[in-house]
Amino acid sequence: QEQLVESGGGLVQPGGSLRLSCVASGIIFRINNMYWYRQAPGKEREWIATITSGGFVAYADSVKGRFTVSRDNTKNTVYLQMNNLRPEDTATYVCHTLHVWGQGTQVTVSS
Repeated sequence: QEQLVESGGGLVQPGGSLRLSCVASGIIFRINNMYWYRQAPGKEREWIATITSGGFVAYADSVKGRFTVSRDNTKNTVYLQMNNLRPEDTATYVCHTLHVWGQGTQVTVSS
């Protein structure tokens, strides 16, 4: 069964950091591009980062310079390192590949 499971979310103060993980199963992880999205209450889902099978990365302007996406093909895992977090980063963060979406992990940035 194809599945993506995110973890690592939580409550953090502005300026803080979190690292999200997304573990894939049931897919050939190493050949697939992986994507991170987020959705805040009342807003549309927003793409924030991509890492290709070859390791190329791309970011939305809203997170560029603060977030870093990486992958470990030996662990079927994609990561999202988030630094200098802001209140507007509060959202549910979801990873995606092919036709599969994870259930999301909540990130709340608040003092």
